[in-house]
Amino acid sequence: MDESDRRGTNADILYVNGNIHTMDGADSVARAVAVAGGRILAVGDEAEVRGHAGPGTEIVDLGGRTMTPGFIDAHGHFPESGNTRLYRVDVTSPPVGRTESIDDVVEALRRKAERTPPGEWVVGCGYDDTLLREKRHPTRHDLDRASTEHPIWLTHVSYHLGVANGLALRRAGITAETPQPPGGVIRIDRTDGAPDGVFEEPAAMFLVSDHIPEPTLEQDLAAIAEAAREYAGRGVTTAQNAFSDKRMIRHFVEAAKLGRLPIRLLFLPVWEVALEISRGDFEVGLPDDGMAVLGPAKMFADGSIQGYTGYLSRPYHVPFDGDEDYRGYPIYERDRLTAIVGELHRAGWQIAIHGNGDAAIDDILHAYRSAQAGHARPDARHVIVHAQMARDDQLEAMKELGVTPSFFSLHTYYWGDRHRDIFMGPERAARISPARGAADRGIRFTIHCDTPVVPMTPLLLMWAAVNRISTGGSVIGAEQRITPREALRAQTIDAAWQYFLDDEIGSIEPGKRADLVVLSDDPLACPPEAIRDIEVLRTVVGGRTVHAS
Repeated sequence: MDESDRRGTNADILYVNGNIHTMDGADSVARAVAVAGGRILAVGDEAEVRGHAGPGTEIVDLGGRTMTPGFIDAHGHFPESGNTRLYRVDVTSPPVGRTESIDDVVEALRRKAERTPPGEWVVGCGYDDTLLREKRHPTRHDLDRASTEHPIWLTHVSYHLGVANGLALRRAGITAETPQPPGGVIRIDRTDGAPDGVFEEPAAMFLVSDHIPEPTLEQDLAAIAEAAREYAGRGVTTAQNAFSDKRMIRHFVEAAKLGRLPIRLLFLPVWEVALEISRGDFEVGLPDDGMAVLGPAKMFADGSIQGYTGYLSRPYHVPFDGDEDYRGYPIYERDRLTAIVGELHRAGWQIAIHGNGDAAIDDILHAYRSAQAGHARPDARHVIVHAQMARDDQLEAMKELGVTPSFFSLHTYYWGDRHRDIFMGPERAARISPARGAADRGIRFTIHCDTPVVPMTPLLLMWAAVNRISTGGSVIGAEQRITPREALRAQTIDAAWQYFLDDEIGSIEPGKRADLVVLSDDPLACPPEAIRDIEVLRTVVGGRTVHAS
């Protein structure tokens, strides 16, 4: 629709009397927005926009409140938070949950087992060994206290470790003779030489979790609805699933076709599935309404720093298991990572690789550089997810290669004190999620919550990136703070750009989809420490209100 067509079109909805941060190229501020057919019809001053009012136009008076583009989840695992609430035992610790000890974990699992038929799986999630009174992981012996008649599987808050009870180990056929999988670890009990129940990284975790029955379509649809209510209530208009296997993809596509996606969903196929798609061995079959979108191919280069599986160039601050040289480990050896990345790159995929430790980031950058050297692709826009311990020289390499990082900036809030005291030490902890370093180099980046690792809270995320204050009240690297405007762009237009969606969403401009959020205060004008207290009053997806308070 060109400008002359827009001038003669009546709007479905007018939003007037607002403080509207458009996030366009000039960061324009408008007073009114007209929406027609699910898209932005006009943006500007109120008199101009009211010219699009017709007999059936709904007029919403914003009362001077702030409107921004809808928040875009730049990295997360939708609808896992819905799965947690509906089907799992949540054993997170404060400030998110209430679990304080292994006994609390056991009791929560025991209560679930009492309500579950014998032989069926009991699944829990969210424990954090560093926040439990015992300062250790639960083991198979602990989980056996919850039940010996139910196989139990419990995931760490990082989702990079899991714990099985004795029956789960037997169901999976895991014994002392089971070989260690490449890129993962089956931890061994030193007293008897048998697995202690703790598994590190997907290569090991899947040995057990693959035995849990997959959710049905109806179960996934229920989880989607539950998670979407949460996300919409927080102003999120586009969610992400950053590790989609074939079952997930089929169910996401079916949800879209059934009209059961209340918010948009960007899903990233695991790299093996991406190659199947390229070979024509797996058909996605997405509808064209923009509610579900196929994203980059996803890989992992390492694990979680708070799980001691992130891959570092220098040892951890507090040695793991007494090993002063321990640096974590890679999921793939560098040559193997480079070969996979090269194949995906040649097939035309954008690639998103999880990398926390700086040694893992070295491997990722090597793989991206090699891929471009072998098959040059301008603006491939490959992503490093988390980029938590990126050094300055690595940021320079990202700029050179056109690589875009997505920072899990809530690490500074939830884990900042423990990164300083346990994992990284003060010097390295001060530069986790180095968004200021990226901004100063002109690198376009995003920030994310990684839900369900932590709750979906875009305004708390923005607050964390701007203030970098930990749960203990300490500032974690003031020099890496970014401005509120940079933090807002990192969850709107820059998040859309990162995944080649900026022609459709991410800013309030004529022709784009009407994905909008109305806030109780202006995050660009209120005191920076007050950003976390802003409320979401309305969330709009494609012109349709999906949340109102």
